[in-house]
Amino acid sequence: MPRQPRLDAPGILQHVMARGIERRLIFVDDPDRKDFLARFAQILEETQTQCYAWAVIPNHFHLLVRTGLTPLSVVMRRLMTGYAVSFNHRHRRVGHLFQNRYKSVACEENTYLLELIRYIHLNPLRAKQVSDLNALDVYPWTGHSTLMGKNGV
Repeated sequence: MPRQPRLDAPGILQHVMARGIERRLIFVDDPDRKDFLARFAQILEETQTQCYAWAVIPNHFHLLVRTGLTPLSVVMRRLMTGYAVSFNHRHRRVGHLFQNRYKSVACEENTYLLELIRYIHLNPLRAKQVSDLNALDVYPWTGHSTLMGKNGV
């Protein structure tokens, strides 16, 4: 059965997720996370894509983005392929890093936006990467700490 086409038009707010193949780690250490986020920041700037929330968990990530004229598929291909090549080279491995292609869900702004930002930023707490909200305030791998003015990455 063929895949359903994605809704990918300029200006659509999208919740994007991707997981490591077999739920394996896609972020082993801080250099991995820094590489991913630096790559993401550069692509956002170059494609004029806006990011409203993000979270990097050891075996997956969440992004909330609004694309400009560059389609989401191009943004994600650049991000995920570039990161996978870098990760594989750095960790001396070969093969797929991500399980399937990324998942994206178009979001309604008025009813869902704030709840989705909360969901993404609280994801490290749910994934037990931090113990409580105070630890989340300084956890550098989600947009929450940036909003709190405590992100040193």
